[in-house]
Formats: sequence, structure tokens, C-alpha cells
Amino acid sequence: MEKFLSIPVTSEGDQLVSLKNIALIEKGSATTLVITYQGGKAVTLTHASDSAFVIRNEFQVQVKNALATTWDRVVVDYAPSLAVSGIAVA
Repeated sequence: MEKFLSIPVTSEGDQLVSLKNIALIEKGSATTLVITYQGGKAVTLTHASDSAFVIRNEFQVQVKNALATTWDRVVVDYAPSLAVSGIAVA
């Protein structure tokens, strides 16, 4: 069963990010988090400035927790501690 995190995005409402086939979660810059999937696609979250690894660490914990839920819980809400202003797929 595929799982998703539902993330509130400023001025866009909640957006779903797939947790299927994630290969890497990394801090792209002080304002981006990059989730790379097997096959090369990537999702970039743009967020408030994060000089540490707060968002990356939170996201990793959320992925772990979501994947540990029962098969019928497909969407898990995630409210990051820093505002997310955009989500882009490349």
C-alpha cells in the first residue's frame, strides 16, 4: 500500500508527498529539502530558513512513523515546525 504525508503549504493548502520508493532525504540548502526517489525523480520542499537539519530530521521521523502505521492508513498529516511555502516535482 502506498503511503503519503499531507503537508500544509502556505497559500496552497495541504499537498500530498509520496513515501513510495524514497532513496534519499537531504537538505538541499538552508531553505530546501530534497526527497529523491528510486528512478531519479525528486520532490523539493521550500521552507523557512533552517540553518540546522530540523526539517530533514523531522521529515525522516515522519516517514518512519507513517510507514509503521497499518496498511489502511494511507495519508498521515505532517505539520512541520517551519512553514513550507512550496513543493515542486522534478
